[in-house]
Amino acid sequence: MPVMYTTDHEWIDTSDVAAATVGITRHAQDALGDVVYVDLPRVGKTFKKGDVAGVVESVKAAADLYMPVSGDVVAVNEALRADPALANTDPEATGWFFKVRLADESELGDLLDEGKYAALVKTT
Repeated sequence: MPVMYTTDHEWIDTSDVAAATVGITRHAQDALGDVVYVDLPRVGKTFKKGDVAGVVESVKAAADLYMPVSGDVVAVNEALRADPALANTDPEATGWFFKVRLADESELGDLLDEGKYAALVKTT
């Protein structure tokens, strides 16, 4: 499965070429604590890589969710909006945040593979 990671602790799964799925990593969820609210982007909104695409609020803090690649949001996880605890129990599957149609696939080359992300997490 072609999952890549950002240094800001987002993941992006590009196995569906029509729309890549984005969420926060287990490491990010552990650092945040219990997620109580998510602000998801609007479907149809266009973002550039690195733009703030949403906000995750937990009992500990609030954190921005950064766009890992440029593109258009094509879907949001309404189940997560209704039950933010999905980001606590399964952040890298059912707790996904949104789907994006990539504008420039070459931007994926700037992301981390699983091994490089694991090494990053060990240093933070």
